[in-house]
Amino acid sequence: MRIFTHMLNNIAPDKWRHFWVGILMGALLQSVAWLLLPQHPLGGTLIVLAIVVMISYGFELFSLISGHGHYDIMDAVASIIGGVLGMALNWGALWVLL
Repeated sequence: MRIFTHMLNNIAPDKWRHFWVGILMGALLQSVAWLLLPQHPLGGTLIVLAIVVMISYGFELFSLISGHGHYDIMDAVASIIGGVLGMALNWGALWVLL
């Protein structure tokens, strides 16, 4: 357990911000997918995953190309992990409610 808490403490605060934003992004996009594609839950989830990856990496790519901000691929990874967790939380909430 000690190694796990040490590992979590070594994560930069910037990465945590991307992680929390990713959770919100994944949950909101998954909710929209439920509303727009109620007959295709798996297809909607795959589309949301693709959108989360495109948005997360797109911002980093924009930083690289434009020179605004700093390019760090781990920011995109943190956002994608958060987005997948947000999608899973949305699935779990739907499963509990139905």
